[in-house]
Parts: sequence; C-alpha cells; structure tokens
Amino acid sequence: MPLSAAVSAIAPDQDGAALDLSVVVPLYNEEESVPELVQQLLQALRPSGERFELVLVNDGSRDGTAAVLERLSQDIPELVAVLLRKNYGQTAAMAAGFDVARGEVIVSLDGDLQNDPADIPLLLATLREGYDLVSGWRHQRQDAAIQRKLPSRIANRLIGRVTGVRLHDYGCSLKAYRREVLADMRLYGELHRFLPALAFIEGARITEVKVNHRARQYGSSKYGIDRTFRVLMDLLTVWFMKRFLTRPMYVFGFGGLVAIAGSLVASAYLLAIKLMGEDIGNRPLLTLAVVLGLAGVQLFCFGLLAELLIRTYHESQGRPIYRIRATLRGGRAG
Repeated sequence: MPLSAAVSAIAPDQDGAALDLSVVVPLYNEEESVPELVQQLLQALRPSGERFELVLVNDGSRDGTAAVLERLSQDIPELVAVLLRKNYGQTAAMAAGFDVARGEVIVSLDGDLQNDPADIPLLLATLREGYDLVSGWRHQRQDAAIQRKLPSRIANRLIGRVTGVRLHDYGCSLKAYRREVLADMRLYGELHRFLPALAFIEGARITEVKVNHRARQYGSSKYGIDRTFRVLMDLLTVWFMKRFLTRPMYVFGFGGLVAIAGSLVASAYLLAIKLMGEDIGNRPLLTLAVVLGLAGVQLFCFGLLAELLIRTYHESQGRPIYRIRATLRGGRAG
C-alpha cells in the first residue's frame, strides 16, 4: 500500500495537550527506511484508538533523511519531525525526542526497520499491567552471530551482573516507558543503552517481552567495534550512579582511609626499625608509605568535593533523593 493511501484523518491535539502515546525514533542516514517505517507505524497504531504522535529525530543525517521528513510532515498530522543541527549521537537524539514528546507513554525504536512496529501494542498492554518500563527482547535476532550477537550476549550478562537489572537484551531499542520515569533521568554520553538500569535507580518496575526482529533492508549498521569500549566506560558510570549517587564519600572516603591506614602501618614499621638502628632511606617501603599517605589524603578530599557537588546537583534542580509511587490517605491513593 503506498504511503499516500495510509495517510488519513486522525489529527493530534493542536492545543499542546498531552497524548496517550509518543513514538520516538532517532534517525541517522535512513532516507530509504523512513517512508516505510512511518507507514508501518501508522498501520500499527491508528486501529488501536490511541491518541498518538510520531516523533522522528533526524540526527544530522548526511543523506536526504531531513528532506523526507519535511515532505512527510506536510501530509501526516501525527508526525513531528525534529531536525538536529548536526550529528550528536543516538543518546542525544533520543533525549531530544523525549523532551519534545507529549505522550503519557513513550515508546522508542530504531529507524532501520529491524524493530517491528506491530509489537508496540504488546508493549503498551504489558506496561499497563503495572510496570514502568517494558523492554523488548529480540529472542530471534537477525544479525551476524560473531560480530553482533555474541558480543551482545556477553555485554547483556555483564551489564545485568553489574547493575542488578537482569535483561536478556539491553541493546533492543524497542522499549515503552511511563513519562514520569523518563522525566527523572538525564541522558549524557552513550547512556541510552542503560536506560533500564537508570530507571531501576529511580525505583522503576521493569520487565521484558519477546519481540520480532527483522534483517536490515536498507543501508548498513552504524555500529562498530569501538562501541564495546564505550559500553564498558558507560557501565562504570552506571555502576557508580547505582551504588554511590547520593553518597560518593563512601567510595572515595573508604579508598582514602585504606590508603592512609596502609601508610600508617608502613610508617610505624619503618619507625620501629629506624629506632633499632637500621637505615630506611633507601627502602622502597618508605616511598610506598609516602605515596599511600598522599593518595589517601587526596581521595578523602575528592570524597568531600564529590559530596558538595552531589548536594549542589540535587538542590539546584530541586531533585529529591527519593521517589514516591503512591500516597494512601484513608484508603485512597493521593
């Protein structure tokens, strides 16, 4: 069916009112995929009765993606085209889409047609069972086994073990979120891969469902082997946020105290043998004692500075250190 035939008259609210659903799709050099993707999204969502919008974010594509979005946005009332000035990366593109989205529920997916829009109603139904985030699981992934599937499997297990959020498929972009969960998160770097872990930090209830995965039809993958190193660095960031976001002194201060204690023990030993008449000037242990002492003081100071920064971070944004799911007053939820 041609795209023009799929365009009909379900117009979104024009007064800026909230919608039921926003679908956010970051795009980078997906000129050929966009028309078919939009058609499939409309076919999947229009029969559902949801008041929805399609937020397609062009992340500085070098092909004709922006032109295609401009043309489609003139004919499709549900389409919201966001054109970024340059290529900022998938995390920034998703953050831009989340900021523009007006839906009470936000669904994200890739723009390369590998995610199936027909799975969106399943995610919505699961989310409305009481979850805050539903993640897709590409249980029959249509990618190369060695280059993509094996590294992904290893990464999923590692991320699950470090973050405590055990999912089969962290890399699947097809996810559904409640708006309030995303409102509590700020995305930087490449943290879009860790959205379930970040949501878990905020107290979200998370589950996953099996979804379809299709072979890429147009173009080539935008991911390379360098993604592995970025994932590892971001994983350390998420681990730190999960464990010490509101108490950084615990990690820096503990390291500082251990270093200072080691320095004191070594210094006491050197002092004892010095009093016994031995020469300690050329002993490596003396250098180690000095280094441990300096490192301990520095780590302790880092902890104090981090505590001040964390307090500034929370207080400047009015960001609470807790999240309330519901308040019950005399049996009524408030």
